[in-house]
Amino acid sequence: MRVIALDYGRARTGVAISDPTGTLARPLGVVERVRTPAGMDELIRLIDDAEAELVVVGLPLTLAGETGAQASETLDFVRELRERCGTPVETEDERFTTSLARSTVGPGRPDDAVAAAHLLEGYLRRLAG
Repeated sequence: MRVIALDYGRARTGVAISDPTGTLARPLGVVERVRTPAGMDELIRLIDDAEAELVVVGLPLTLAGETGAQASETLDFVRELRERCGTPVETEDERFTTSLARSTVGPGRPDDAVAAAHLLEGYLRRLAG
């Protein structure tokens, strides 16, 4: 199963994709300002072109596992994406993926797509059991 993962951000949304078997994840790129019409159109094109069967959006819960302001904004984005996208959309706890991505690529480098890849790797591992 081909899965796309998103590390949502208002300015930049990281995108990662699995291989066709749903086993491996790799960073795909970044969509700028995904909540604008042009940004959402670009994201929908990426999802369609990849023939993704599922989209997983990282949900930034607080350390206590609660829904804060950023998670609420992400859930608004998820609702909008579900309205526009014919592919099923799920959320996945993304706590620590950004810090893990920073440790992978180093400080000062764009890590949004790498964070999405870490999110996707965790999701695929969980599915595999």
